[in-house]
Amino acid sequence: MHVLQEAPTQHRRNFFTEDDFFQKLLEKHLDEDLYAYASKELKKFGDACANHIDERAAHTDREGQPRLLRYNKYGEEVSEVWVNEGYKQTVEETYNTGIVGYVHKEIPELGRKGNYTYSFAQGYLLSQAEPGFYCPVTLTLATAYLLDHYADQAIKQQFLPHVCATGGVELYEGATFLTERQGGSDVGANVVQAKEAGDHFRLYGEKYFASNAGMCGVAMVLARKEGAPAGSRGLTLFAVPWKNEDGSINNIRIRRLKDKLGVRAVPSAEVEFDGAKAYVIGDPNRGFYYMMEALNLSRICNMVASIGIMRRSYSEAKAYSERRDAFGKRLCEFPMIQQTLTQLKQKLEAETAAIFELIQLHGKVTNGEATKEEEALNRLLIAILKKESAEQAIAFAHEAIEMHGGNGYIEDFVTPRLLRDAQVLTVWEGTANILGLEVIRLVNKFSVHEIFIADLKERLDGMDAPELVKWREDLKVRLEEFASDDRVTQELKAKSLAKEMAELYEQVVYVGM
Repeated sequence: MHVLQEAPTQHRRNFFTEDDFFQKLLEKHLDEDLYAYASKELKKFGDACANHIDERAAHTDREGQPRLLRYNKYGEEVSEVWVNEGYKQTVEETYNTGIVGYVHKEIPELGRKGNYTYSFAQGYLLSQAEPGFYCPVTLTLATAYLLDHYADQAIKQQFLPHVCATGGVELYEGATFLTERQGGSDVGANVVQAKEAGDHFRLYGEKYFASNAGMCGVAMVLARKEGAPAGSRGLTLFAVPWKNEDGSINNIRIRRLKDKLGVRAVPSAEVEFDGAKAYVIGDPNRGFYYMMEALNLSRICNMVASIGIMRRSYSEAKAYSERRDAFGKRLCEFPMIQQTLTQLKQKLEAETAAIFELIQLHGKVTNGEATKEEEALNRLLIAILKKESAEQAIAFAHEAIEMHGGNGYIEDFVTPRLLRDAQVLTVWEGTANILGLEVIRLVNKFSVHEIFIADLKERLDGMDAPELVKWREDLKVRLEEFASDDRVTQELKAKSLAKEMAELYEQVVYVGM
């Protein structure tokens, strides 16, 4: 009989302190002062994520999911979303760490801003416990980015301090509402209308998959002004407060919440605008461009959620293998198990290293310090690493379930939730097909394959890695062929080439550390 051994006394887990590789990675990418501050704060947050935030996440997933309260006791439509008390505590605790705020304002203890590297480090820890809640954080990061970079001073003052709140000021979580029923990934087909009303606009229409509905204080919404041309060029970006100054809802109705496979913590809804007050953000003709910039930021958040799930899957599989007896030995003593765990660890570290290397490049782009070639490379790396990391999150969750055997399929363990939460990451922020089209666009418009190969060559120069050099040379030939292929052939090759590019980039970064 195969018996599960009685659990030994468990030490209190900490997602940060038990991850030596990640600590070294942050030390590489943060300056001395910020690393000293971050490591202290991440130790506290890593403890919270591994313990009470994780416990709250399990409760929210199983019994405490958001619920729509359409009417109050007087029969008046209020479209409120109920969330459990533990979820509210996680909201307060997480935002007060500065996961959003300290990208845009000073850390009091340091007298300077943080950066996205620190924010994404927090997201990596959070996603090991609650990738569903990292979605609202992602949306708030995107909202803060758009307000900070493109809103006029009056709009910025109205919303940004709340979106970046770390205690002492009322928090406005953010949201980005793109998806419409007839459009989906084809955002240019959007039809929500914006009608001018003095110093603001009024929105009419619906968004079909609006995440963080009812919880956000302000949403960034694409809509079409009267007389604007069709397609993506006719879309304007608006800031839409969820409530009016008197506390009443801003002519917004939640039709229903989506009953999702996973990431149940985040309320995703069908939302109707019936004259909602809205404010133009930036140039009215560049709304789609602004939102695509925010989408690239969200894609990096998606990657961070993916490696968070990968890390939790690996650590759960490893821990289980070290306590489970079968055929007279611990699982971790079997060569096949050792091989699986080694492969998972190497892939996890390579993926994490590559994503945090990309985050450094993205920081240059965000700060306006990048060349045109670096901007194109940034877009390429975001596309290929988002695709690869999302697919690997599913693969890692699958391996964790298999390591647990039948227990891995039981909701008493975290593994089923990891798999359900991982599945959406291949869909949110662009499917593999959409990302494949992005690769084609970048190759055809910017010859980004040449920039990519040159970047790899520069990284490999001086490295003793003949296998990687040969791989780069072979891939260079195939990418040159791809660039001259007809459109149909490009579409047939794009996803497999994107995967190989991601894998090679990961290995070059990892070996070069």
